[in-house]
Amino acid sequence: MGTSRSIVISMRLPAESGARLVEEGLRRLEFAFVDFRDSAAGRQAYIQGSTLAVWEVVQLVRAYKGDIAAVAKHLQWPEARIQAAVNYAEAFSEETEQAISENAATNFDALKRMLPGATRVGSRRVRKARDAQASAR
Repeated sequence: MGTSRSIVISMRLPAESGARLVEEGLRRLEFAFVDFRDSAAGRQAYIQGSTLAVWEVVQLVRAYKGDIAAVAKHLQWPEARIQAAVNYAEAFSEETEQAISENAATNFDALKRMLPGATRVGSRRVRKARDAQASAR
């Protein structure tokens, strides 16, 4: 005779936290491979098991002109993971486009405020070009 175990949990959460937990839980159920994490830019949808946010995968898909197979090969992922990001981005296009816009508007000074240890890197040619631009101003 098998015994079924269950547990009843009652807790009080701030309304914002409770709503976020429910909303994210429902989105996880609806969209395969999607998870949510805090980032320097705030709470974002990520692809499970990766360091890439959905909006970053969407940018790659756009760079590859919508070729999901090429993006999957580039990332060495199954195509289903790329398609999952695309599906989520289509359902939550405003959220995705906002993240892409915020990324495009972020310059190095803004990045340093979010990530104090950030340093500029680049080839000597890039640094020379940047220094020449700064001198010309």
